[in-house]
Amino acid sequence: MNTASAQEQLLSEQRAYYSALAPDYLDQLLDLPGGAETTEALDAFRPSGSVLELACGPGTWTPQLLRHAHEVTAVDVSPEMLASAARRVPDRAPVRFVEADLFVWEPDRRYDVVFMGCWLSHVPAGRFASFWSLVAAALAPHGRVFFVDDHYRTPEELVEGPASSTIQRRIPDGRAYRIVKVPYEPVELEGQLRELGWDITVTPTAGPFFWGAGHRTGECP
Repeated sequence: MNTASAQEQLLSEQRAYYSALAPDYLDQLLDLPGGAETTEALDAFRPSGSVLELACGPGTWTPQLLRHAHEVTAVDVSPEMLASAARRVPDRAPVRFVEADLFVWEPDRRYDVVFMGCWLSHVPAGRFASFWSLVAAALAPHGRVFFVDDHYRTPEELVEGPASSTIQRRIPDGRAYRIVKVPYEPVELEGQLRELGWDITVTPTAGPFFWGAGHRTGECP
């Protein structure tokens, strides 16, 4: 199997994992040290105007975005996750849910803010640059970016060793899936983004979490 086929198979398994996990998905990860700091940071960022939420999952962050946003477009590849997210927002909330694979999806408009909650670490390193091209295409002039993520990986998940970004996770019924989990360090990630033309400050917490906030270089909001 060539490298491209192997990566597609891994991403297919990652999609299957999150669809299978949807009925039992909990937000317990945010209970880890530093989780509360990320929610406070997002609130201070004030994601106002039109907001694009990439990989919304079960809607962990969508209600918080709605505290500031005029409207939210929430995109996810899993219909099961989208159904969970829809249940977490009030009736008639200004949210448009879109089922799409972010590795092939193209935005149909531009937004004031692009938000990602615990998604960037699931983007393979080889697709990092193209993914940020998608973010740029989705942003209005002088738009802003905010993301939350973590480098949480347990020893038993490291089935290919700590140097690999491929890990194995299980759902409650015991089934195992391989997924991508890139263990970014904030300083390293900040440098990678700078090389791609982004002025984003990545801030660590006391735990495994970090958040990033900023904009394209030369485009102050």
